[in-house]
Amino acid sequence: MQRLRDRVAVITGAGSGIGLATARRFAQEGAKVVCADVDESAGAQAAAEVGGLFVRADVADEGDVIRMYQEAADAYGGVDIAFNNAGISPPDDDSILDTGLDAWRRVQEVNLTGVYLCCKHVIPHMRRRGKGSIVNTASFVAVMGSATSQISYTASKGGVLAMSRELGVQFAREGIRVNALCPGPVNTPLLQELFAKDPERAQRRLVHIPLGRFAEATEIAAAVAFLASDDASFVTASQFLVDGGISGAYVTPL
Repeated sequence: MQRLRDRVAVITGAGSGIGLATARRFAQEGAKVVCADVDESAGAQAAAEVGGLFVRADVADEGDVIRMYQEAADAYGGVDIAFNNAGISPPDDDSILDTGLDAWRRVQEVNLTGVYLCCKHVIPHMRRRGKGSIVNTASFVAVMGSATSQISYTASKGGVLAMSRELGVQFAREGIRVNALCPGPVNTPLLQELFAKDPERAQRRLVHIPLGRFAEATEIAAAVAFLASDDASFVTASQFLVDGGISGAYVTPL
C-alpha cells in the first residue's frame, strides 16, 4: 500500500526497535522519512536504509527538537506526520522505594518532556499544512498497574496518554489528529536487555499476555502506519492499545 505517498514523516528514536520498524514501514507506504536519534551511527544507518534524512536530536533538548523539524521542513517542504517515539527505560528506574530522584527525572525528561517538546514544535508546521497526524508512544502500563514496577517510566507514559488526549481534542478542528499508541511488551533490544538481566520478571509478565508472546516491532509499526494514514481520519484523542489482549484479560488461556 502507498497510504503515505509523498508525506513527510519525522520519527524520533528511529535507530532501533519500534522506531526503526516504523521507518521501514513508512518508507514502504511512500513517505519521505526523517530519522532522528541520539545515536548517530544507528540513526544514520536507518536513514540510509529507507532513503531518508538523518537528524541527530536529543528530544529532551528544545533546541535540538526545533532544529529537527526545521531540517525536515527545509529538506522536504513541511511536516505531515510526527511519530514521537523516543524513550528510555533504565535499570535504575524500579520500585518507588528504590528509584532515586536523578533516575526519576532522567526518565521524565526523555519520555514525557521530550514528547511535550516534539508536539509543541511540530504543531506549528502542521498548522501551515492545514492538517497532520501525531502519534505519541505511550504504553499499556499507562492504563494498568504492575507489581514489577518501573515507576518513572509508568508515570511518564501516563503523562503522554493524558497529554495526547488533550492535544487531540484541542487541535481536532484544525485537522491535526493526535493519538497515543499503547503497545504491550515488544520484542526489542530494550526489552531483551531488561529481561535478560531478570528472566523471572520476563516470565512473570509473559504469563499475562493472552496471545502468549511479546509483540514484534513490525506489528506495532503497522498500527503506527494506520494512525498516520487517512484510514484513521476519524481517530483522534484515542488510546490505541496494541497489547495482545493484556488490558482485557482477567484469566489468560492455559
